[in-house]
Amino acid sequence: MQGMRGGSIRRSLGWLAAVVLLVASAAAGAFEPFRVEAIRVEGNVRITEGTVFSYLPVQVGDRLDEEAAAGAIRALFRTGFFEDVRLERDGATLVVVVRERPAIGAVEIEGNRAIPTDELKKSLKDLGLAEGRVFDRSLLERIRRELERQYLSQGKYAARIETEVEPLERNRVAVRLRIREGEAARIRAIRILGNRAFTDEALLDRFQLGPKGPFAWFSKRDQYSRQRLAGDLETLRAYYMDRGYVEFAVDSTVVTLTPDRGSVFITIRVREGGRYRVGRVRVVGETVVPREELEALLTVAQGEVFSQRAVTESADAIAERLGVEGFAFANVNPVPELHREAGTVDLTFFVDPGKRVYVRRVEISGNTLTRDAVIRRELRQPEGAPLSTEAVRLSRTRLQRLGFFEEVNVETPRVPGSPDLVDVRLTVKERPTGNLIASVGYSDTQGVIFSGSVSEDNLFGRGTRLKLQIDNSSSNRIYSLAYDNPYYTLDGVSRGFSLNSRRTDAAEANVSDYSTDVDGAEIHWGVPVTEEDRLRFGIGAEATRLHTFSTSPQEILDFAAATGSSFTTYRLELAWTHDSRDRAFFATTGLYQRVGLELAVPGSDLTFYKLAYDLRWYRPLTRQLTFVGKLGVAFGDGYGDTASLPFFEHFFAGGVRSVRGFDGNSLGPRDSTGDPFGGNLRVVTNLELVLPLPGMADNDAVRVAGFVDVGNVFDTDGAGFDPDALRASAGVALNWFSPIGPLIFSWATPLRSEPGDETQSFQFSLGFAF
Repeated sequence: MQGMRGGSIRRSLGWLAAVVLLVASAAAGAFEPFRVEAIRVEGNVRITEGTVFSYLPVQVGDRLDEEAAAGAIRALFRTGFFEDVRLERDGATLVVVVRERPAIGAVEIEGNRAIPTDELKKSLKDLGLAEGRVFDRSLLERIRRELERQYLSQGKYAARIETEVEPLERNRVAVRLRIREGEAARIRAIRILGNRAFTDEALLDRFQLGPKGPFAWFSKRDQYSRQRLAGDLETLRAYYMDRGYVEFAVDSTVVTLTPDRGSVFITIRVREGGRYRVGRVRVVGETVVPREELEALLTVAQGEVFSQRAVTESADAIAERLGVEGFAFANVNPVPELHREAGTVDLTFFVDPGKRVYVRRVEISGNTLTRDAVIRRELRQPEGAPLSTEAVRLSRTRLQRLGFFEEVNVETPRVPGSPDLVDVRLTVKERPTGNLIASVGYSDTQGVIFSGSVSEDNLFGRGTRLKLQIDNSSSNRIYSLAYDNPYYTLDGVSRGFSLNSRRTDAAEANVSDYSTDVDGAEIHWGVPVTEEDRLRFGIGAEATRLHTFSTSPQEILDFAAATGSSFTTYRLELAWTHDSRDRAFFATTGLYQRVGLELAVPGSDLTFYKLAYDLRWYRPLTRQLTFVGKLGVAFGDGYGDTASLPFFEHFFAGGVRSVRGFDGNSLGPRDSTGDPFGGNLRVVTNLELVLPLPGMADNDAVRVAGFVDVGNVFDTDGAGFDPDALRASAGVALNWFSPIGPLIFSWATPLRSEPGDETQSFQFSLGFAF
């Protein structure tokens, strides 16, 4: 190891010895200055003569003396290519004799677990140790120290790195790193000194680090990490600053390691200072927009306890508002002024809008299938106009809602030499939008399912959708064709149509014993009202044939006797949708609402209507945890000559997509044979906490959720709505966009049930969209 550390010293001594030898030779009369008529290189293997000549400060025709010779040797040693350099004379020819340093033939790493090999090799390459490069022993000590530093940052104080150099043929070497990581030092205790306002428990509960609890077998909370401790100290500071302790400071942090390097004790000494309230609040400077409008954005108010988070949010809100006006690089600087005796903090928000910035070009990259026009029609930031941060944000959101892209990144770099110009650079990463699926699946309510479908959500890169689907299960046989053009007109009016043929055996779906054959067609239009609101209008026709059996309940037999078994229905659909979600699937923020009316218009064999309201509210609680609240209410009834909602249009509840923990379609009224009959009123609400699967935070295809479901189906012509009849359940669910299609798994236990309810703890569905 000492020889490795001395590599740099030996290199320096090498050229020094060569120079001394030259001087000694000159003193003895062996070296005399001469004019170089030719130069020859000897001893080189990999290094070409041209490379040596490029570094040699001596050329043909130069006069070589002791000083020039010493300079030539130093120049060649500085390249790092050679272990030895000598200058000899052959008449008027200068002979440069070199011995090359070996090349690195292989880099081998053993014993690493905490740091992946690829990451280690990248770090080594950055330090100059990689296959094909010239080997320099002086690097080994620096590499050893750097790797030990990386392990120390992970709390592995016992980590040791040994290096070994093995000669190979053709003047190469293999460098082998043997790593003994050891165990990470475990935190035994964290003490906070100087805190009076809050207890140790209240503060340490917010730390990522700490002693492991008795039931946290797989937790890494007690593994010391310098970076995580720094994050915890910042969390501690933010906790105090958000509660009025403006002068809070961490005076010292002492990390004590036991002699065996296995246990860590952390002592944090803090200085709380006094608690302050907000005094006078002002907004000054060139506000651009009315000052009153900016003051209304402030989330701090006189008399409230000071909060650094509220101050930061207020400054960001002002900057964002100015960004809407084109002042994209506005500077809002909140300056506090403390009055210790009064215990107040005056806040002055200094506003410097800077120059209004304009967009020179909007550049799009990364799209290999999707046409530029499809992307540009979603953009709300035009070229040549002032840059609006709100328009840029909305453009990105609209592109994410398309479902065509895995990632959408936006940058606004300044144009060099033009301080008031920027370019908007959109970089997208496309995801496959076409599917060719032939699969066999199983659903707890539909049994074995054969499904085959061809779909393309971005047909020919034009943004249009086409889907041909065939599903065959014990309860349904479906053939459908659907097409939709979201930009039938340049204003964003959509138009689409669908054709379908559906055969349903209701008994196989866990409801009354009957079957229907339905053939239908529909055409619909969508009209944008605002960026987030849309109206839908559709017309269609259906032919329904009802089949009854000897086992059918009396209610259905009476219906068929009174109305017949074949019906033609002309449908009218009206709907309003509001969608402010950040994405279509696994949204983390925003609101989705839909109010829809389906009307079987006069002239149909049966006249009825169905009203539905759907609400989904998404609110991020942390960076990864999202609260989702859902409410669905649907009501239907007959009108004209139709006394009530036809039974084959009834609503059902229970199962993996409504009230989990209860068998599919099993809730609500039952027919005279005891089978589920559905009803004309359905009320279902779901409350969920959604987060990525632990260890897969970067995977956008998998989410787990804890949930509470409440709901039921009612017959308003009979018992009517009864809140006491609502069923409830709680459990966990897994949603996965797998390579073979979407999968839903849930485990639930009823919280509120009645005797006779059909419960089902584990439920799943394969091959159906959610």
